[in-house]
Parts: sequence; C-alpha cells; structure tokens
Amino acid sequence: MNTSKSVAVIPWLAGFLRPYRWRVVAAIVFLFIGSLAWLSLGQGVRLMVDEGFMADNAGRLNEIMVFILLITFVSGAAVFFRFYLMTWLGERVSADIRLTVYRHLLSLSPNFFASQRTGEVISRFTADTTLLQSVVGASLSMALRSCVTVIGGIVMMGFTSVKLTLLVLLAVPLVLAPVAILGKKVRELSRKSQDKVGDLGAYIDETLHEIHTVQAYTHEDKDRQLFSERVEAVMLVAKARIGYRSLLISSVMFLSIGAIACVTWIGAKDVVSGAITGGELSAFMFYAVMVAGAVATISEVFSEIQRASGAAERLIELANTPVDLPELETPKHLPSKTELKLSGALSLENVHFSYPSSPEQQAISGLNLVLKPGERVALVGPSGAGKSTLFELLLRFYSLDSGCITLDGVDIADLSLHELRSQYALVPQESVIFAHNVLENVRYGRPDATEEEVIAACEAAKAHEFITEFKDGYQTYLGERGVRLSGGQKQRIAIARAILADRPLLLLDEATSALDAISEDKVKQALDTLMQGRTSLVIAHRLATVINVDRIIVLDKGCVVATGNHQTLMQTSELYREFASLQLLTEPKQMTA
Repeated sequence: MNTSKSVAVIPWLAGFLRPYRWRVVAAIVFLFIGSLAWLSLGQGVRLMVDEGFMADNAGRLNEIMVFILLITFVSGAAVFFRFYLMTWLGERVSADIRLTVYRHLLSLSPNFFASQRTGEVISRFTADTTLLQSVVGASLSMALRSCVTVIGGIVMMGFTSVKLTLLVLLAVPLVLAPVAILGKKVRELSRKSQDKVGDLGAYIDETLHEIHTVQAYTHEDKDRQLFSERVEAVMLVAKARIGYRSLLISSVMFLSIGAIACVTWIGAKDVVSGAITGGELSAFMFYAVMVAGAVATISEVFSEIQRASGAAERLIELANTPVDLPELETPKHLPSKTELKLSGALSLENVHFSYPSSPEQQAISGLNLVLKPGERVALVGPSGAGKSTLFELLLRFYSLDSGCITLDGVDIADLSLHELRSQYALVPQESVIFAHNVLENVRYGRPDATEEEVIAACEAAKAHEFITEFKDGYQTYLGERGVRLSGGQKQRIAIARAILADRPLLLLDEATSALDAISEDKVKQALDTLMQGRTSLVIAHRLATVINVDRIIVLDKGCVVATGNHQTLMQTSELYREFASLQLLTEPKQMTA
C-alpha cells in the first residue's frame, strides 16, 4: 500500500468526525481527566508508604485513603462519559460512512458494477465499516488514553527520580522497534485479509442468490469445495497476520517488563543507600507499571488500528470511485407539455458505442433513428444486435462514443440524469422484484401513489386477481427477488409498476413473454391502452408483439438493416424473413389470426 493512500486515511476519517467536533472535544477532556486522576494515585501510594506506614500515623493513613477513594470516583465518572461519547462516535461515524459510500455507489454507472462483484462491495459495507466502528469507538479511545498515561507517567517518574527515569527512557527505543518493524507487516496482511473476506462474501452472495441453478445442476459438492478453498485462503492470511500481531504484542510486553525489572533493581539499591525513600520507589514502580501497561495496550491496539486503516482504504476506494457519467452544473430542461411531461420525440444521429470492457468491439455502429411522438416501434434482431444496448443508451447508463441522442430536441447529455430517466417507464424481460410487499413493489416508480392507485394499476395489468388470493393481499411479502411469485406473476407486477408510473415514454423488453395465453391477451389490452399517446419502444422476441406496432426496425450488429411493417419486411428483408419463419414454427395461431 503506497504512502499517499495510507496518509489519506486520517484526514478522511477526520472529515466524518468534524460535524461532531464538540463531542470529540468532550471525550478528549474526560479522557485527560480520567488519565490524570489515575496518575495522581501514584502520589497517594507514595504518601501512604512514607507518611502512613513508615511514620506509623493511622490518622494520616485514613486521610490518604479518603484522597485515593475520591480520585477513584473522579476517574470512574470520567471513564463513563469517555466510553459513552467514544462509543457513540464510533457508531455515528460508521453510519455516516455507510451513507456516504452508498449514496456514491448509486451515482455510478452499470459499467462499475459490471467489473465489481456485488458480494465484495457488500463486504466493504459490513465487515469494513464494523471494524472502523470498533476502532473509533473503542480502540482509538484506548490508544489515546494509553498515550496520555505514557507521557504523564514518564513526567511523574521524572519528578520522583530523574536517574531512574533516564534509565527507563533508554529502553524506549527497544520497545518501539517492534512496533515500527512488525506494525507495517500487520497492516499489509490486514488489508489482504479484508480482501479475502470480501471475496468470500462475494461467493456466498452468488451461490445463495442462484440456489435454484446450484441445486438443479447438483453443483453443491463442487461449491462446498470451492467455498472451503476460499475459507482456507482467509485462514492462511489470518494465520500470518495473527502470528505477526502476537509477536508484536509479546515483544513489547517482554521488553517493557524487562526494562522495569532492571530499573526497579537499581532503585532498590538506591533505597538501601538512602538516595530515595521507599515511598518514592513505590510511586516510581506504580508509574512504571502503568507506563508498561499503557505501552502494551498501544502495541495491541496499534495492530487493530492498522487493520482499520486497511479497511478504511478499501472504503476510500469506493467513495472516491470517479463517476463516469458526468452531469452539467447547470443542465438544460425538457419542454413541458399539458397532459404529459413532454411529447416524446426521440432522435438518434450517427450513434457509435462500444462497452468500456471491450472498446475494440462496437455494440452500436453509426445508428440513425427517429421516433415520432406517440409512435409504437418494435426492435427485432438476433441476439447481440444491439437492442438492449439501445435501451441502456436511451436511459444514459453509458456515454456515447460519438453521435447524439435527443429527446424533444434536447441532447440527453445536457439533461440531468434524474429528469431524463423520470420520462421512461421500463419493463425488462427479467422482471425485477424487490424484497418487500406487493404495494411497495408496484409503487416503486411512484412512491407517493395511494393504495387505490396501486390497485387500479394492478387491475389494469391483470395482477389484482392473484394478489387478492394471497393471505395478506397487497401487504404480502414477496421474498428476495420475488421467490414467492411465478414468472408470469412477476411480469404482471412489473407491468403494473410501469402503468402506475404513468411516464411519457415506454421501454418494453418483451413484457408479455412469460405469460400464459389468457393472461397475455389481457395484459396486451392493458398495454395497448397504456401506449396510447406515448412513444413506445418494444424489444420483440415473439412475432405476436409486432403485429400492431406502427413500425418495425430490424437491427443487426448495431446497425439498422431494414425498417417497415410486417408485410413489407417479409418481402424486403431476408434477416426478418428468417426471424419470422423461426417464430412461425412456435406461433402459428398468432400469424394466421
């Protein structure tokens, strides 16, 4: 990990702490009060030995005990407030980091998610932010308290005996050497460990989401083996990290206690010679033990902070991922209409596009296309012809290589993404159902819709009947990715969502492909009503879809190769005739009707 990234962690975290600066200040004040109270106990030990035990003064001993109890109470109260404030800060900062990273991820294009495993991204949200929460809320507090204890303890040791303190300071470089040498290795392995855990999370996410395919192909044993290999990879890195961390802690403790033992031996000889009193040596030993314990805590917490630094770097990478769909600072606006937001005129002029993952292969090449307001257009062509890519470009999920797309005469690159995408209602071929109830799934595109409006949309999409058969009706939880629904039911929910959204442009990716014949006829009637007065672009996989459209466009290798109605294309386009003949084998009734 390069130094620039490592240093960037501190100001990045400081930025999240800045809004809560007064809580941070209060936590630090209580930290100092608690630490200084504990340090003053050393003077209580000195007084107890010299003025209590050695002087055989019971009254003075009682006064000293009251003093010690008072200090203990002050320290305990300070610990309460410090612990509460630091733990709260840990939770708050962790929550703010999750919010920041999530909001940024929602602004990234599909190209980012095409190159990243969702499970690994989720791991950064969970494991990495939880680790940061633990460090900010606990480990960082312990480290700061221990630093104050070390500095304060050394100062108090100096007041007690300059000679013994200088001897202790000679041992400090020996103690810090393992921290400097082994700490760097711990950090590197911590980052590697977090990456391995992310890979593990990605594999779990993939296999469990596709459990039907896993079990259908009896792939369980292979997946168990592959998962076991990933678990062992995590353990291998963890083993090395734990080894270095254990060596770090043990080295610091051995050197610290060893140095104190040697200095105490010298101090004992000074007591015998009368150079210092027994109380002063007791106080010195008290401070020395506190300093040694604090140094040991720092060494232990240091490795945790190193782990958190690696986790923070992974989160910084997500938060700083550049947005590859830049928007203008002052975007243009679409002309407003009376009934709809706009008329819906689309124009594509000499559009060229290739996916960032394969820039050498053009998905759309020199495409010119004009859609009139309210026109129904079907896209037909073989797999890979560019039909779905065209939908993605209209929604501006990707930027064009060259050319332009205009909506009502306005270049879509000059519009805000929110204004552009709020003009489209999308019904994909693979319907997307969220882990929520029916009501929230349907009004996904119009969160402010009333329940009556949702029901009306479901009735139009012929979904109301099967929804009311559920025990909880519209409050029925549909499960992750809609596991409780059949393919046809999912599509009708998706169609209801598009009907409710009531947007001027429709993008339909064969919206009736998973329906039975009776439901398909009913839904087509609903879609015919929905498409009235709206510009509609339909990806057609079945010829029954193209019969009633105004125009059919045949695509091949990202280019328009033919256009016209069904009868015209049957006579003029060999590719369309081939497509139609294959469909006729499975749809004789539709074509003879």
